[in-house]
Amino acid sequence: MYPYRELRMATENFSPVNKIGEGGFGSVYKGRLRDGTMAAIKVLSAESSQGVREFLTEINMIADVEHDNLVKLHGCCVEGNHRILVYGYLDNNSLAQTLLGGSSSSIQFSWQIRTRICIGIAQGLAFLHEEIQPRIVHRDIKASNILLDKDLRPKISDFGLAKLFPSNQTHISTRVAGTVGYLAPEYAIRGQLTRKADIYSYGVLLLEIVSGRSHTNRRLPAEEQYLLERAWELYEKGELASLVDTSMNRDYDVEEACRYMKIGLCCTQDKPKLRPSMSTVVQMLMGEIDVNDTKISRPGLLYELMGLKGPKNSSDTMNTTFTNSAGSGKPETSFSSLGMTSSHATMTFNSIYDRSN
Repeated sequence: MYPYRELRMATENFSPVNKIGEGGFGSVYKGRLRDGTMAAIKVLSAESSQGVREFLTEINMIADVEHDNLVKLHGCCVEGNHRILVYGYLDNNSLAQTLLGGSSSSIQFSWQIRTRICIGIAQGLAFLHEEIQPRIVHRDIKASNILLDKDLRPKISDFGLAKLFPSNQTHISTRVAGTVGYLAPEYAIRGQLTRKADIYSYGVLLLEIVSGRSHTNRRLPAEEQYLLERAWELYEKGELASLVDTSMNRDYDVEEACRYMKIGLCCTQDKPKLRPSMSTVVQMLMGEIDVNDTKISRPGLLYELMGLKGPKNSSDTMNTTFTNSAGSGKPETSFSSLGMTSSHATMTFNSIYDRSN
């Protein structure tokens, strides 16, 4: 438990200079604690506040979840109306800012580093999905929620910041949370939430890491703007290799890069039951299961399920909000249609637990 006064001093009165991120849950500041250690201090928004007892119950559950590829929660502050979380500080921010953030980052992502990041994220998710009780569905896997330590090891953040649902249900209709581009169609449209929704999001993220481009890039020609759709088209043509990030200057194993993208397509198949579990994904990434033996069906493309003619019209049913959850300053799109409410300003501080398949 941290006194509010210490956290205020650590962040120099929550100075904008020390702000390193902002999202639906609140703002994140870099701060130096009294013992000299650097911390990432997340001030939860007023909408996220709960009673002290309920809040601490959630905190204790999250604090007990430890894995090399999960951001470690060190403590919290619950004085008055303040709800503040204290995490370990990670030197290299997020994948959104470094790998996908353009030329501002000096980090060189070699193929070896990318494979380690892909496997690490998969191992962290497999741990949340399969190795702890109750099982946790993250619900918002995306590049800005993947932080990197000084050795570029990936750490999944915000894995406890979502809603509880009964463990004996395979899915639950609930307020949709997440970021368009990573959202599984069955979750976005019907509120159907299982671990398969996380696996879909991971598949999109995997494609981003291999290609070095974001899930959506409106500066590209219309037929190339949507990464998942483009990957599927190239897969059908046998031309996936053309999607690999050119910044690696061909210093990578082409066959392995294509295999990783095929795994991404496996994870984003339209029917949730066809998507592999995260432990299977780990085995595929490590070459223990041959993805070439797997028949891959068409991915679920959200704009098609929304009854739109094509991706160029999709902006009619989405609005853009600046979540900046990794401090990247880039807009992320969230739902404001089909009866779905943007979750970025309304999510409470809970966890999602799931015993479903």
